Amino acid sequence: MTEKTPKPTFAAPSRRAFLTASAALSASLFLPKGLRAQDFPTAAVNTTGLAVTDTEVTVGILHSVTGTMSISETGSVQAEKLAIEQINKMGGVLGRQIKFVQEDGASDWPTFAEKARKLLVDNKVASVMGCWTSASRKAVLPVFEQYNGMLYYPTFYEGLEQSPNVIYTGQEATQQIIAGLDWVTKTKGAKSFYLLGSDYIWPRTSNKIARKHIEKLGLEVVGEEYYPLGHTQFNSVINKIKLKKPDVIYAIVVGGSNVAFYKQLKAAGIDMTKEKPLLLTISVTEDEILGIGGENIDGAYACMKYFQSLDNPNNVDFVKAFKEMYGNDIVIGDVTQAAYLGPWLWKAAVEKAGSFDIDKIKEASPGIELPTAPEGYVKVHENHHLWSKTRVGHAQADGQYKVVFETSDLVEPDPFPEGYQ
Repeated sequence: MTEKTPKPTFAAPSRRAFLTASAALSASLFLPKGLRAQDFPTAAVNTTGLAVTDTEVTVGILHSVTGTMSISETGSVQAEKLAIEQINKMGGVLGRQIKFVQEDGASDWPTFAEKARKLLVDNKVASVMGCWTSASRKAVLPVFEQYNGMLYYPTFYEGLEQSPNVIYTGQEATQQIIAGLDWVTKTKGAKSFYLLGSDYIWPRTSNKIARKHIEKLGLEVVGEEYYPLGHTQFNSVINKIKLKKPDVIYAIVVGGSNVAFYKQLKAAGIDMTKEKPLLLTISVTEDEILGIGGENIDGAYACMKYFQSLDNPNNVDFVKAFKEMYGNDIVIGDVTQAAYLGPWLWKAAVEKAGSFDIDKIKEASPGIELPTAPEGYVKVHENHHLWSKTRVGHAQADGQYKVVFETSDLVEPDPFPEGYQ
């Protein structure tokens, strides 16, 4: 599952120069400073008719900024725009400034597919940063494969997928679900679990994997429930949980439903700071807590690869830049950080390939390294997922997580784990 952290194989710019786009180091990750568009003629670097000119390259941003998922996806949009602004200040990509076309998936999966087609066919974008739910990703995937587009997908997800047209910048199941369950059983002695999720592919498939792992450990699932996106009445299931008395509530509720769920848990007398039961989530980031209220989730645990409170120099600069752009009250969650990686990984692949052509970017992407990532060093695997660390955070009343566990090494992505399919 783990392996010694791979070492960088190229001379990256300093973390501060990378994040603040210092004019003195207007360099790409792979090419020398002084990079000029005229050194990369458009006819040579764009042979497939993408939206690339001598001075500009257009990309797409596709997230829900309306509907129940907007609480989760707004941060992704903000992060991608920040990365694009910083890259442009560094000189752009192959000497070209990045423009973006933004579309709203509106928390509706057919709309995501329609907007993806528009971006690829009408706007001819060179890449797309987008989606959050697995349902939206599954809806757009045939479009990206049909029209040979490139999607940078930022959300932790259930795995069981690998496409040459997607770079998965969030974690898959073995890096998040299995690692988190191992932590809670070994550290907290948990023996019984109540699985809860929103009713679509990611929570159902994730809980299927979770159930298999729990049973492999010789432990017990005492309940399993699903509710539609946007659902706000959880009192019935909370009563069931009280009757079953599980050691762990394993929660994969997403979007606006989280606000109602956690407020109703507290109102029902479940004090998560006492850990009876302990609540472990893989879906609530700081973005959702902003809506939930820190006082309503205080004491819960989350298993992810990134928390805003991470104490490393890369993250300190990232958080500072994010707040300077969006205000001191803004918060940053796991998916937001993973979304920030998308434009940087695309830039690195384009400049490694010396081309905007999608097929060349596919070939160049494995092995791309980003030692300046806010979460720490990451690397693109051959399967288009990222090597990354797994962490557990303990929710605090101020809306932040305190990191209580992290793997010592990067965890290798394994989207098709044996015995879990």
